[in-house]
Amino acid sequence: MAETTPNHTQTVSGWAAHDSSGEITPYTFKRRENGPNDVTIQILYCGICHTDLHYVNNDWGITMYPVVPGHEIVGLITKVGSNVKGFKEGDRAGVGCLAATCLDCEYCNSDQENYCQQLQFTYNGIFWDGSITYGGYSNMIVADYRYVVRIPENLRMEGAAPLLCAGITVFSPMKDHGLVECGGKRIGVVGLGGLGHMAVKFGKAFGHHVTVISRTAGKEREAKQRLGADEFIVSSDQKQMEGGKRTLDFILDTVSGQHSLLPLLELLKVNGTLFIVGAPNEPLQLPAFPLIFGKRAVKGGIIGSMKETQEMLELCGKHNITCDTELIRPDQINHAMHRLAHDHVLHRFVIDIASASPAP
Repeated sequence: MAETTPNHTQTVSGWAAHDSSGEITPYTFKRRENGPNDVTIQILYCGICHTDLHYVNNDWGITMYPVVPGHEIVGLITKVGSNVKGFKEGDRAGVGCLAATCLDCEYCNSDQENYCQQLQFTYNGIFWDGSITYGGYSNMIVADYRYVVRIPENLRMEGAAPLLCAGITVFSPMKDHGLVECGGKRIGVVGLGGLGHMAVKFGKAFGHHVTVISRTAGKEREAKQRLGADEFIVSSDQKQMEGGKRTLDFILDTVSGQHSLLPLLELLKVNGTLFIVGAPNEPLQLPAFPLIFGKRAVKGGIIGSMKETQEMLELCGKHNITCDTELIRPDQINHAMHRLAHDHVLHRFVIDIASASPAP
């Protein structure tokens, strides 16, 4: 049983990793009581993000065990604090990556709280009361309402869960570069996993010409016929990569493994931007020549603000966009993690939390 602060009296059933073996087992822990600014959410579904895999294995050397992963959380509100605005019991709600920020810096005051220097994550973070945060691999969560979003009624809950990380991670840079519902640009998407397939869906919904760049030739049919991508380039095919030079205005790089940036930069037009949202364990090489000879930019970003996340969800409701998922039971988490580590997943695993109750 984890140590808790005095007001952490609610017993919660969940699933946690206890060491760097990454094995996830049933775990009982405590959450705080619902405070004036809090909502309590009965969790129905929680997506599995590649970040979860990094944390359970302590790949980044910052994991505080036991760790209860999960930051793609959707469910129903069961309790509302006295200061809460915009939510009521019974509402469909979601919790993404953010649990707390300072609320008073230039970023928090300009709807960019995801860049607050004091931001704390939904799991493996330190909350305002000094407790370690635990994520959505559990049957309930208590969250400050300022970090909670509303899920549109027409969206499938299991398909909406990964929008809270995979979706907002690719939506935010698209919004930042004027690509939301403006149309007419040529954009590239590197990788066709959980993030990549959402970028294709957004790109097509917003009226752009979308090219998928992948090392896996077998994904072309899925990219074009099912997701509606306009073009497909196999990144290991030098002829195809040569033919794609200077054709793209903007590229979203969603790949979390080691790869070369040079060939991708060459696909950009003059003044084009390569935006990195994947998180490889090792530093990437950044060549200077394709930058200075093409006036190109390389940027990166982390998720999006709460305002952006709600805007994204409303647009997803408008266009009926959800994540493509493979639904699993909690007792299948370790198998899913193994498949994720070996890239044997089509887009996003989502845990059906309600399908089983873990033993204490």
